Amino acid sequence: MDLNETKMMLVISRRLIIFAILSLILTTILFALSFVFHQRLMLSWLVFECGIIGGFVSIQQRLKHIDIEEMQLLSQSWFSILMIPVYGGIFALVLYILFLAGLVQGHLFPAFYVPEFDTPPTTQNVVAFLTTTYPAQGADIAKLIFWSFVAGFSERFVPQIINDVTKRDAK
Repeated sequence: MDLNETKMMLVISRRLIIFAILSLILTTILFALSFVFHQRLMLSWLVFECGIIGGFVSIQQRLKHIDIEEMQLLSQSWFSILMIPVYGGIFALVLYILFLAGLVQGHLFPAFYVPEFDTPPTTQNVVAFLTTTYPAQGADIAKLIFWSFVAGFSERFVPQIINDVTKRDAK
């Protein structure tokens, strides 16, 4: 690795650390505000942040193996560095929705407490679903955090699940 590549890698790593710290600070503030004012934790922010962190770790792991053109692009553009972790956060949220919908289930995945709906459903049912749906047990919280990180880390994981679910439901 020549001096120019080393400099680019340091620039990218520095930017990744700055973004990771800023996203952790923002998520901590949002967590604190939701807990103080609403006496609850917003799991969607936790899921999003874990996906973002997975994306940051993924970029850092791949830096040693990317070609010089991609490294130049990443070192010159804040936006290019930010896109992969943001996609990771979005994929983590999509995976969270798949868990809540029951489209991805099993012992390895989190189970949730979901309040019952009236027949026909009411607005209060939807509000209760959005505010009182939580992982069923402590282990389920850990599973949710783990899979949210994986969704951000592996950019093909959630799209592959979506393909599998749509193929399964099309049969």
